[in-house]
Amino acid sequence: MVKLTALYRQPEEVQEFETRYFEGHLPLARKMPALLKMEVTRFTETPMGDHPPYYLQADLYFASKEALDAAMKSPEGRAAAKDVMSFAGNLVTMIVGDVKGDA
Repeated sequence: MVKLTALYRQPEEVQEFETRYFEGHLPLARKMPALLKMEVTRFTETPMGDHPPYYLQADLYFASKEALDAAMKSPEGRAAAKDVMSFAGNLVTMIVGDVKGDA
């Protein structure tokens, strides 16, 4: 299993970001073919009580790297990528990783 992780830095306009992300972007991302599961985490603090370096994390799970690649190249994947770049391109870092299960 692989996952695409999107890490978002703190937006300047939190409410605008939240609206665009949860009402616009997530419905598009959920349409990506072969998407097995999606998790979104809103960070609140570090273990030391400090302000975290990231505001939000989204994890999209796929059965394989090939399934992720095909989803990203699909019309749904291209629409989701175009959308996120339109409002959060300067905030987001995306990484791909192998999920190893319970360690």
